[in-house]
Amino acid sequence: MAKKARQRISYVLELDHSSSGGHRLGVNGLAVDRDNAILYSGGRDGVVCAWNLDLNLNGRSSSPPRPIPTTTFRASTQAHTHWINDIALVSQNTALVSASSDLTVKLWRPSSGSNEAHTIGQHADYVKCLATPSTGDWVASGGLDRKIYLWDLNGKGKSLEIDMKSEASEKGSVYALGVGRSILASGGPESIVRLWDPKTGKRVTKFVGHTSNIRAILINEAGDTVMTASSDQTIKVWSVTAGRCMYTFTMHNDSVWSLFSDDSELGVFYSSDRSGLIVKTDTRNTVEMDEGLSVAVAQEHDGINKVVACGNYIWTATSSSSINRWTGVDTGPDAQLPEPFMRMRSGSTTSRPRQASVTSVNETSKNEIPANSILKMSHTASFPPGLGLRDTSESNLAAPSISRKGSEIAPGPVPAIEPIHHLPEETIEGQNGLVKHKLLNDRRRVLTLDTAGDVLLWDLIRCEVIQRFGKRHLEDVEPIVNTREAVAPWCSIDTSSGNLTVVLEPFNCFDAEMYADELTLEEPVEFREDQRINLGRWILRYLFARLIDEEIKRDEAYRKKLNEGIEKRLATTRLNPPASLVMPTIDTQGWSGTGSPVTTPKANGSSLVTSPGLGIGVATPAIHLPGVPEKVDTPSSSVEKRSMHASRQSGEDYFSSGISSADAPYKVVTTPATVEPPAAEASKPPVETKDKEKEKDGSKSPSTPFGKKFRMGMSFGSKKTGRSASSNTEKPVVVEEKPEENKSESSSNHEKEVDDSFRGVIQKIHNDYERQILESPDQSVETKITPSLPNETPVLKLPPGTKIIIQEEASGGSADLYRGTVMTVGADADIIEEKAPMWLGEVLLMNTIPSKDPVKVSFILHPWQDSLPSIAAADGNNRLNANRMLRVKKILAYVAERIETPPDEPDPNALKPEEYLELYCNDRLLQNTMSLATLRTHIWKGGNDVVLYYKANGRKEIPKVLPKGEAPSEAEVAPVMAQPGTANPAT
Repeated sequence: MAKKARQRISYVLELDHSSSGGHRLGVNGLAVDRDNAILYSGGRDGVVCAWNLDLNLNGRSSSPPRPIPTTTFRASTQAHTHWINDIALVSQNTALVSASSDLTVKLWRPSSGSNEAHTIGQHADYVKCLATPSTGDWVASGGLDRKIYLWDLNGKGKSLEIDMKSEASEKGSVYALGVGRSILASGGPESIVRLWDPKTGKRVTKFVGHTSNIRAILINEAGDTVMTASSDQTIKVWSVTAGRCMYTFTMHNDSVWSLFSDDSELGVFYSSDRSGLIVKTDTRNTVEMDEGLSVAVAQEHDGINKVVACGNYIWTATSSSSINRWTGVDTGPDAQLPEPFMRMRSGSTTSRPRQASVTSVNETSKNEIPANSILKMSHTASFPPGLGLRDTSESNLAAPSISRKGSEIAPGPVPAIEPIHHLPEETIEGQNGLVKHKLLNDRRRVLTLDTAGDVLLWDLIRCEVIQRFGKRHLEDVEPIVNTREAVAPWCSIDTSSGNLTVVLEPFNCFDAEMYADELTLEEPVEFREDQRINLGRWILRYLFARLIDEEIKRDEAYRKKLNEGIEKRLATTRLNPPASLVMPTIDTQGWSGTGSPVTTPKANGSSLVTSPGLGIGVATPAIHLPGVPEKVDTPSSSVEKRSMHASRQSGEDYFSSGISSADAPYKVVTTPATVEPPAAEASKPPVETKDKEKEKDGSKSPSTPFGKKFRMGMSFGSKKTGRSASSNTEKPVVVEEKPEENKSESSSNHEKEVDDSFRGVIQKIHNDYERQILESPDQSVETKITPSLPNETPVLKLPPGTKIIIQEEASGGSADLYRGTVMTVGADADIIEEKAPMWLGEVLLMNTIPSKDPVKVSFILHPWQDSLPSIAAADGNNRLNANRMLRVKKILAYVAERIETPPDEPDPNALKPEEYLELYCNDRLLQNTMSLATLRTHIWKGGNDVVLYYKANGRKEIPKVLPKGEAPSEAEVAPVMAQPGTANPAT
């Protein structure tokens, strides 16, 4: 089975809606539906918007002029989670296709009333461009994966794939596509135009001539002419039949980014460039293209990503979230040109006569095209005669012609080009999107800056804005709100789509914790002392709260059917009692099977009354229970083990080497509590033997005896410990083997193959139910779904519109598998079960997070100027290590245990160690709640072992030397001297 791609969970925090509709970031795509007067736009925020234009786009109206219409918002869809790079109208303008950097091609049918876009195709990298024929049921897409796909619009998927890798170089990414009647053209950074047969995918020919990235392509209706725009500042016209470049336009002085034409022969086209210049070029009714007219229509403030025109209007999309509408310019037969220009054009022997109207000097029309707005189309063009001709005086007509090429700077002073329009006729206002962010030290809050210059402070756990700072520099606000903390990275922040997106990866989203006493909760919750909250588990618990509720309901229904079957069997058994009773036999050890078969059936048929100490009872050599596995799995044991393991990770603060090993002779027998009952029942000699073994082993490894004993208690028995402890008891070999065989069989039945997804966790739970019925056929099946409780994950009330996205890694980025909201995850349970990763199911349904070794911090403890006894061992080594989350007050408690004699009876009013001891680092008094990680990052600021000094503050008398006889022996302190890597993991 192929390795499954890594999956991650993202959630998007809601932004305030300052107005209805509109983009939050720049706009990359535009398309106009002429018949319905609807403008469509695709933005970098992943949103597709539809706008009512309220314009007559089917020709000029003879009716009296009416007030300037206002564009209104019509509809929108959050089609993508990354930039939309291109859009195209299809299916006779009833549907719209969008291409995005989220690797998908999606189809939206707004005419059907749907508010959702559906994926029709996917690339392995960013999808940059689209093209669709005027008649046809497919759309072509090209991207950075160097592939062109043809997608069926009726849901049949991919109809053709063109792999550019064999044809093109590493620069073979597809940035532009054009479609004609029977031809498909592509271009990109390799500067070559390639023509393909859209039916077979075979290459027809290629055009070489551009010197930089090809950004836009147009093809005429007949399919014999191709027009391309490039970053080399030129626009070229290619003849498919001749196989060469027929003309090069050089009226732009910057990279040409967009082309548009609704003329079937490309006789009129619009072009725009990186400087923001919009140019209309008209070559109709000319024999040579040099005789055409090129006019600077308008000037934007930013580079124009897309230009479209319809009727007498032009729309432009830039890096701004707003869209501008400009009044068109008439360049046809009725174009009003300056008088010298008209005389010159009418005197041309090669041009066909234009029925241009002549205006007198006294009757200047406001629609006249200024001379300074007329551009020279190429360096071979004779019209206008020269760049120096920028007024209407006849004397300037004889001025020498200065040719201008796009990539050259004209010699001498060049009069500035004056576009006809400096201000748009209308601006379709966008909204404010996020453009910058700063994750604060606590990794729970984020500062953001939006396009309006406003600074906001967000809470990543509550998914809301908690403070607004107005229009300020983000760098000025950061020192005000930042804290001195060091928290493990657990998420990443992305604002590329204008929204605040939090990304959770499985390899680190459970690394960060915070102390429960630092929380401010609406409803009080009782926590253990120094309890820690796992941030990743906390937010996931309430992002998917409705999914958990739905799964609990489904589990109840599933178990209800199982339990009904059990009840029917029991009822049948009661109606048909056995004809005779068989008395239980007594085994060779003197134990009788006195229980009913309901009580944990064993492999050899014996039934034993269960008790908390049963699993670990084998550690006592006086008694052996034949047929009882040395590690008993009760129906709830797996859940208990997981929950106890989780509590160990978040609940224990002590670094191991100090506390567990130095106190081993006192604490081994009594810790943990679950081990106490069998230890008390056992005879004295075995306990003494155990202690001796511990002391012996302790000289080698400080963690082994304590860790083994601790794990045994939490998991109800350790197989290895049980064997060694019961090795003195004689028993037949066959008795020892049987439990092992049955255990492996049971394990194999339990370990059925499951899906590698969220559903796999549910399948595991169902397998456990089946195993439970086999082992205890008369017992009701209890639920195995154990979500985290409020004391582990305090209740959160997240905004209902918080978006949730499940993504999968792909070669060029990440592909969306599921998109929903906090409110819809319950209804989408089936989809999530199929698409979501298994680790998410284990966290939500089993409260189990992936196991991971805790990060340790090494440190050295010294008494301040020898004012207190040293805690160093006999050889002077006092190097320790502990969990990075360990607090200063726990270190002081450790010091107090080492330098003070424990009282015979605890005094409830006694001072706590942190009340009479102080800890210093780099001559700075440390706060009692400061963690080791914070201390190392912000106080110590070094890579070596942290050096700490403890001293008394005078509130309690402490002797400067340990009382006689209290000095720790070498055997007791030796574990503390052990290398940090061998110390017990302290969680």
